Amino acid sequence: MKAIFREGFGPFLAMFLLGLMVSVPLRAGPAGEVTVGAVYPLSGALASTAKLSRDGIEFAVDIINKRYDLALPLARSEGLPNLGGAKIRVIFGDTQGSPEVGRAETERLITGEKVVAVVGAYQSAVTATASMAAERLSVPFLNPDSTSPTLIQRGFEWFFRATPDDDIMSKNFFDFLKDLETKKGVRVRTVALVCENTLWGTDVCKFERKYAKDYGYEVVAEMLYPARSTDLSSEVQRLKAVRPDVVFMASYISDAILYTQTMQKLDFNTQAILAMDAGHVDPAYLKTVGKSGNYVFSREVFSADLGQRKPLVRLVNEMFKKRAGYDLEGTSARSFTAMFVLADAINRAASTEPAAIRKALRETYLSSDKIIMPWGGVRFDVATGQNVLGRGIIVQIQDLKYWTVWPWHLASRDVIWPMPAWTQRR
Repeated sequence: MKAIFREGFGPFLAMFLLGLMVSVPLRAGPAGEVTVGAVYPLSGALASTAKLSRDGIEFAVDIINKRYDLALPLARSEGLPNLGGAKIRVIFGDTQGSPEVGRAETERLITGEKVVAVVGAYQSAVTATASMAAERLSVPFLNPDSTSPTLIQRGFEWFFRATPDDDIMSKNFFDFLKDLETKKGVRVRTVALVCENTLWGTDVCKFERKYAKDYGYEVVAEMLYPARSTDLSSEVQRLKAVRPDVVFMASYISDAILYTQTMQKLDFNTQAILAMDAGHVDPAYLKTVGKSGNYVFSREVFSADLGQRKPLVRLVNEMFKKRAGYDLEGTSARSFTAMFVLADAINRAASTEPAAIRKALRETYLSSDKIIMPWGGVRFDVATGQNVLGRGIIVQIQDLKYWTVWPWHLASRDVIWPMPAWTQRR
């Protein structure tokens, strides 16, 4: 029915049918152009983070639409060869960080702008509703960066996720602690879990609690705090009272900044802070807290220093930094990679039909040498849409930069453990 609707009837009948069947989108972009939607919190508290995603996407589109001598999919051609060299055009929607607005913006892009697929939406809670709209309208939704494990447990047929999730990343933290104990004699007994209270943070705490038990660590505090808090003094005072060896944190940017400032103000010291990326790897974090951010660990999916071992990463990062003014980091690198994954699928589909693009996404295989991420590649599980070749790294802030410190074979610097007390820092 969809094929007949899109290809076998004239514009008048198509508009008539569209009025009767609002759930069936019409794909009709300008000649030589394929439109893709991207939903992100372009305004509000996460606007600076959304800019990272937008920068990554627009950089990828520039490489796809022009010709570059890079070992990336479609880089050495111009546009999509199997669609006559059609160029990718991205139409952005502003979720404002709201699940309800994210859903409405996704619907607008699909039914109003006629996009052939959607990427987004950074926050897991927003990705949940935005992808629900795409699922209902039968359009592929490719998520670069939301890590709640529940997103792939919904039985959706149009949802794909490139990044490893918080289940994998949480386990990485405890593998890291055990490696530290085995290879460096670091002994950790107690941990505190500090997570913001939306879908993402709640899931992170759940998996960290599970792995803490599995690996034999005592959880002395578990705190779900209100996202975008304006005062975290009581939370930090509680940490001082229970004195954990390590604090695990899951915070978006404003909370990550406020926690660091409050910990310093109240002189809270611990052996290490292990952050679930997000706010602690946002460039605005170090710009705001400066040296106070040194020694924080974070799980990551990317670090620019991986270029020391992978020339493609170095080349792409040099180009990106010249264009954007900063190094690629986890958020921009993932959105950059997702756009290549999607463009590659559209090109292999040789069609703008959503069903054909979904089929191509399901058949995706990109080897590790075709992407900038430290993953084994990209291949989606047909049942869940999860990239089964994703994996994480751990970075530490040293001298105001993020350095890969684990796994050891990818490390560019040794770990600094424990963190110096606030009174001992220069």
